[in-house]
Amino acid sequence: MVDLFIVADDLVRYRNQKKEIEEALKEINELIAQTEEQLVNSMIEEEMQNFTRNGKQFILTNRTYANAKAGMMPAVCEWMKDNGLGDMVKESIHPQTLQAWVKEQIEEVGALPEELSELVNVYEKSGISIRKK
Repeated sequence: MVDLFIVADDLVRYRNQKKEIEEALKEINELIAQTEEQLVNSMIEEEMQNFTRNGKQFILTNRTYANAKAGMMPAVCEWMKDNGLGDMVKESIHPQTLQAWVKEQIEEVGALPEELSELVNVYEKSGISIRKK
């Protein structure tokens, strides 16, 4: 049988490695964003739309991003439906919201309503929580 303490030490080591890698990835992503901004500014200043370097083509692009203002998503969805764009609107429940509600129902009532239990997968998964002492 595997030594319980060795496996526990492995788990802590892997979680620490994951945390270090995630922190390094955040730093790298920030460096990428800063460098891309610097390159965009330089290309605009030089009035360059594109250039090639070391076999790679760099192209200045513009992208349009949009999202609903805080608390305005229902109004945006309603406007889209009213203006013939209802096929763009999708009704959904965030998975964590559903998960929290299901957990609450099971704790308070003991089960989900029968109709809903046929539509929702509910399962438990065991894991390990680690706390510093």
